[in-house]
Amino acid sequence: MTKHPCVYLLASQRNGTLYIGVTTDLVGRVYQHRNELAEGFTKRYKIHDLVWYEPHQTMESAIQREKQLKKWDRKAKIGLIEQNNPQWQDLWPELSKP
Repeated sequence: MTKHPCVYLLASQRNGTLYIGVTTDLVGRVYQHRNELAEGFTKRYKIHDLVWYEPHQTMESAIQREKQLKKWDRKAKIGLIEQNNPQWQDLWPELSKP
């Protein structure tokens, strides 16, 4: 399977707790978060909804973008989500289609 670096944002609910991550397997990683297979922040705070993601050409650029976004304040992160997903719809169903 080809690896596709992505930066992604998960939310517990609309305007809820946010989590920023980076991965080369977005479907697999979001599956882990949704099913609480990974210990840590997302499991503890029940952060399961994929509300934004951004594909990258390289893992290096994805990591750089993740670090940039983690420095943003909450208002900027919400603006980024609402720019393409104003209803905060969970993007998992479209992502996980065969």
